[in-house]
Amino acid sequence: MNIHIFHGFGDVLRDVTMALSPLLILFLFFHFFFLKLPLRRLIDIGIGFLLSYFGLAFFLQGVHIGFLPIGEIMGEKLGTFPHEWVLVIVGFILGFFAVYAEPAVAVLNRQVEKVSAGYIPQKLLLYTLSIGVGLAVALSMLRIIYGISLWYFILPGYIIALIMINYSSKAFTLIAFDSGGVATGPMTATFILAMFVGIASVTEGRDPLLDGFGMVALVALAPILSVLTLGILFGRKEKRQDGDLESGSKGNRHHREEG
Repeated sequence: MNIHIFHGFGDVLRDVTMALSPLLILFLFFHFFFLKLPLRRLIDIGIGFLLSYFGLAFFLQGVHIGFLPIGEIMGEKLGTFPHEWVLVIVGFILGFFAVYAEPAVAVLNRQVEKVSAGYIPQKLLLYTLSIGVGLAVALSMLRIIYGISLWYFILPGYIIALIMINYSSKAFTLIAFDSGGVATGPMTATFILAMFVGIASVTEGRDPLLDGFGMVALVALAPILSVLTLGILFGRKEKRQDGDLESGSKGNRHHREEG
């Protein structure tokens, strides 16, 4: 086994310990003073906590030795590609599958389907978020290629989102804003962000600091707009179904009156 892949792993373990310790202390406090869970349940939670601890540690180590370097290398190679329009297509594909494989997005989709009793299908929400983020990454590619200011995307985007709230249901509005935070998870914030920094570093006239960053802001906005759009479409579908039911009931009542 190559020992160098665990270089700096001690620092990662220390950081994960610092991050999870308050959660563990808070849980133990509630357990001893309020919850008093049975021993079997406590063992299951402890095993789950350990799996989460080492899973997060190994994931972060993999990010440091794999995700970040390969993202930067891919970005540097793509930035020197003569056909710039290819970057837009590549950006959409990477954005789509980054969210498709995002664990936090999968958890959100399952929770939404469960709470809505299947009214909002898990797959439909997953594809909505994936397409939205894919378009956001593609737009970020255009921003780097042509040096467009981030404000030209962010300001109109949130204005449109605020307008769309008035035409979408409360449930979809809440899901939309949660989706914006969930979509900017470790897949997007590690691999794709590193790739953008690599592209900006080899693109003439671009600053990796000014042009390489900002992509995450667009990714956070895209799910909000896409889920709000889905909410508006669901609202129209409900109104159409209500109209059909109302017209059907009127027809039945009229038929009874004639009889």
